[in-house]
Amino acid sequence: MAGNTKALRVRIKSVNSTLQLTKAMELVASSKIRRANEAMQKAREYTASLEKSISLLTSEKECLKSPYMRRTENPRTKIIVIAGDRGLAGGYNANVFRLCNSFPDAEFIPIGKRACERFEAEINSSEHFSFNEAFALADELCRDFSEEKFDRLGVIFTRYNSVMSWDAQIKWLLPFEKSEKDSTVSTIFEPDHLTVLNLTVREYVAGILVACLRESFACEVASRRIAMDSAGKNAKQMIDDLGLQYNRARQGAITQEITEIVAGSGN
Repeated sequence: MAGNTKALRVRIKSVNSTLQLTKAMELVASSKIRRANEAMQKAREYTASLEKSISLLTSEKECLKSPYMRRTENPRTKIIVIAGDRGLAGGYNANVFRLCNSFPDAEFIPIGKRACERFEAEINSSEHFSFNEAFALADELCRDFSEEKFDRLGVIFTRYNSVMSWDAQIKWLLPFEKSEKDSTVSTIFEPDHLTVLNLTVREYVAGILVACLRESFACEVASRRIAMDSAGKNAKQMIDDLGLQYNRARQGAITQEITEIVAGSGN
């Protein structure tokens, strides 16, 4: 019986240590949520401006000559995959990789330590991926696309709906689709629409990529906070259950000792 109570004490201490760790990780995630949301909202506004400009440009017939509007029947696909740098974030990374499985013939470009490990690539950080790095990657991909080394470019990221809801999505970046001309908008591009489109595409791809990175990171910290909150509640429940078992075992040991003392005094 004494051995049983000792094992329970060790188990309670271990679970309590886990509880302290989950609390600390939840606090860290909570402290990052506000800044992550602010960065995400700014990136969304920038993305909206970029997409509006691209829509205006691709509505012109002359832009159909752009290599970035080239389409093929069986496109060779490249997909940028954005996952987290760490685990313990619920289904955040798993949802991203599950969506990747929907494109078995695609070539993946991972961003984030977990994605790099999965696709056996050089490790980089999704949290600290800078605009300069994004622009360098966008420049390389746009150049390869214009040289017809591949035919379609997308990015898999996690879309932020609310602090309790997010989902993995794919956004197609290239080729551009021809948009319908808005008769209410009159914009003049110099020297001409085609030149501006071909010069803007790298900025567009880099801007969208950064926005997806910021949005994915906001989802990651929100998912980690919820996961750690759930883990903390489970740990508390486990401590309560173990405490009950410990008290019963301890009471049983005391009862047995009293019984043995009474039996010994009777002899």
